Amino acid sequence: MSGPVDLAPEVADALADGRPVVALESTIISHGMPYPQNVAMAVEVEGIVRDAGAVPATIAVLGGRPLVGLAHDQLEVLASDPSVAKASVRDLAVLAAQGRHGATTVAATMRLAALAGIRVFVTGGLGGVHRGAQQSFDISADLTELARTPVAVVCAGVKSILDIGLTLEALETLGVPVLGVGTEDFPSFYSRTSGFRAPTAVESPAEVARVMRAHWGLGLPGGLVVANPIPAADEIPADEIGAVIEHALADLEGLGIGGQAATPYLLGRIVELTDGASLTANIALVRHNARLGAAIAAEDAEASRISR
Repeated sequence: MSGPVDLAPEVADALADGRPVVALESTIISHGMPYPQNVAMAVEVEGIVRDAGAVPATIAVLGGRPLVGLAHDQLEVLASDPSVAKASVRDLAVLAAQGRHGATTVAATMRLAALAGIRVFVTGGLGGVHRGAQQSFDISADLTELARTPVAVVCAGVKSILDIGLTLEALETLGVPVLGVGTEDFPSFYSRTSGFRAPTAVESPAEVARVMRAHWGLGLPGGLVVANPIPAADEIPADEIGAVIEHALADLEGLGIGGQAATPYLLGRIVELTDGASLTANIALVRHNARLGAAIAAEDAEASRISR
């Protein structure tokens, strides 16, 4: 309790031994999927990470304490308690001071993972520049956190509801390496392509780990984006999901929803408009990312062991 984060014993032991650990966010549990699919997905993804030889560390704030590694009853709280706040970096101190629960976004999970000494983090899709940001200035804190926090973020690209081109431009400006795994096309969450090229293509978890170590070995700040396309069998084609997103965006505008509430609303509305197909794709891509993240963490841990 004396440090900034509380480590679950399994996570603490793995970090002390130099074994691979993979951070997992909790906003996808509390604000990204309906109950009970959300808790089932969380348990399954932790199992996938373990089966691949790494230790999962789901991160959240409960009772004001940042926790790295959660028990099943804590996952249930995140999945079912409506009082759980969506917590970005700016919210961590407030939640701690008020003793409240918070599910961590990509940005907050990165920050807490780095405090714990975890270098690989698996999520679904990355936040970024929202459509219409020229007027709203709605840009995810995920991007600024990537510019300053040394964690590799394994994702299925940028969420399709965002302006992917502007997000890639922002990442370039911020000096964040963006790696497409096995692809030259930057993926867009539900779809394997986005109409934009991945800035750098890599072919294996070992190559990702080498880029990570080279980036930080040069003293460069911040993290990396590891864009892992959804499996072909599970994707929703870009033109098909594009029409659904336009419908959902029109509904969002009509309701006047904005800020932190926009993304949860849009993801939920897209589930409704696709009769659940987008939820199935979301779960599939998270599974896929978990396998890759565990493999990257294993490669990085082995390289660290050899270099000692």
